[in-house]
Amino acid sequence: MAGSNAVSEPIWNSEDAPDSVVLGPVGWVLVVLRGVPLALLVFGGLAVLVLIRLFEYPLFGVRRPITPFIPQFVCRNAFRILGIRFRTSGELMRQRGAVVANHTSWLDIFALNARKRVYFVSKAEVAKWPVIGWLARATGTVFIERDRKKAKEQTKVFEARLKAGHKLLFFPEGTSTDGLRVLPFKTTLFAAFFADELREFMYVQPVSVVFHAPTGQPERFYGWWGEMDFGPHLIKTLGARRQGSVELIYHAPAKVSDFEDRKALAAHCEEAVRHAHSLARLEK
Repeated sequence: MAGSNAVSEPIWNSEDAPDSVVLGPVGWVLVVLRGVPLALLVFGGLAVLVLIRLFEYPLFGVRRPITPFIPQFVCRNAFRILGIRFRTSGELMRQRGAVVANHTSWLDIFALNARKRVYFVSKAEVAKWPVIGWLARATGTVFIERDRKKAKEQTKVFEARLKAGHKLLFFPEGTSTDGLRVLPFKTTLFAAFFADELREFMYVQPVSVVFHAPTGQPERFYGWWGEMDFGPHLIKTLGARRQGSVELIYHAPAKVSDFEDRKALAAHCEEAVRHAHSLARLEK
């Protein structure tokens, strides 16, 4: 099922049914030609990461000075295998803090990891998902519970990871979409940034993720939403004769202590992401 944010909110659904997946003989050949090397890349990278982590963890604990380079290598080369063009603009945040972005599909994870070494924040249920859960745990995803009683405990986890230099990545929309819009940012996760332990040193960098469909395909080609299954979406992506592109636009980091509360910070980040997303789609 589409959508993978930390807070369980109603998933977004389009008024129009998803486009059907139709692959001819050439499409199925592409599924194999792209799918096999992609699987070898992803699971081979996972195996190397797990092996290195066996030595890295006892030496460095929560810090990961080596293994984050492996997902970045995997994600960069995944786009080469898929044939999806990848470009970015804007400066990467150097301060300690989090990254927030709009959410179109599972491809966001590859895109955001390809440019910057980040650690995703996800709902705890994802840890139990086959394959995706294994990948998430191995790459250092932070899993959080929806239980308010655990809020302080989770803030401590955020603090430890942020002070270790990790950039935590959130999808504040709470669900994935068709990629044609940016949904209102939910403020729940922003509340943790205002804890006394985090507020004074933490920054948040908004990022606009913009997918451009292949020529001749619907604009929402890469979108993954509602009750869409992962398998058919993956096959459609692998089997596309022509591929489109993905663009990441990094905005100026916002210092948490400069904002009155979580609502003001969330609104600022949402406006930055939405404005650049709209412009990039118009300039296609």
